[in-house]
Amino acid sequence: MTANIKTAAEIEKMRVAGRLAAEVLEMIGPHVQAGVTTDELNTLCHDYIVNQQQGIPAPLNYHGFPKSICTSVNQVICHGIPNDKALKEGDIVNIDITVIKDGYHGDTSKMFVVGKPSIMAERLIRVTQECLYLALKLVKNGVRLGDIGHVIQQHAEKHSYSVVREYCGHGIGAVFHEDPQVLHYGKPGTGEVLKTGMCLTIEPMINAGGRHSKMLKDGWTVVTKDRSLSAQFEHTLLVTDDGCEILTLRSDETLERHLIAE
Repeated sequence: MTANIKTAAEIEKMRVAGRLAAEVLEMIGPHVQAGVTTDELNTLCHDYIVNQQQGIPAPLNYHGFPKSICTSVNQVICHGIPNDKALKEGDIVNIDITVIKDGYHGDTSKMFVVGKPSIMAERLIRVTQECLYLALKLVKNGVRLGDIGHVIQQHAEKHSYSVVREYCGHGIGAVFHEDPQVLHYGKPGTGEVLKTGMCLTIEPMINAGGRHSKMLKDGWTVVTKDRSLSAQFEHTLLVTDDGCEILTLRSDETLERHLIAE
């Protein structure tokens, strides 16, 4: 598989798109409250992307997806369609944002909690974010994708959680989803070699129960087969010689913009 290496001009556009996507997550946080519907959150994000950022919400009409963001609540793993059901105290929700600006995509997601989470939910969210950060710290020129998947799988399973296998991270740029596929499980020393200038997403989906999923009749919403809670975090990143640049880093994160592999 040929690595898709971005030019300096493309990387600058990716930085802009990534920053905008991060800003949408920062904007929407205070609105995630009991009584708010995910459709209302969708409208807020759509209007912000279109009117404030002069961007395009990539999910809208993507292969027929009907909304501008994905909202995955509790046992929903990914691709939840915003609807008119109100969020309630204790719900956890992943909000997945992809902004297109000047033809390039910034893709990121974060877990939000409505009110006070259960101990189980809080722990799942923490471990899922740790899975992402451990993977990001590993990324640099010459590392194999199997190493990335392995560190995520190892950390999740150490906490008795499971990794969703049917959905993965991906290359990204002018195209929303391009090669390579970034699996969140794997064996060290296997898979494609990362090269400086590649842009990709890492977005582990971690279940409190079993790893198996099923798709609902709407053709989009993916839930845990055993109805257990699921969590996800996602960043878009640029592979560098000695680490990675997180293009969708938020102001609430303590990571430096340039992560150097330890």
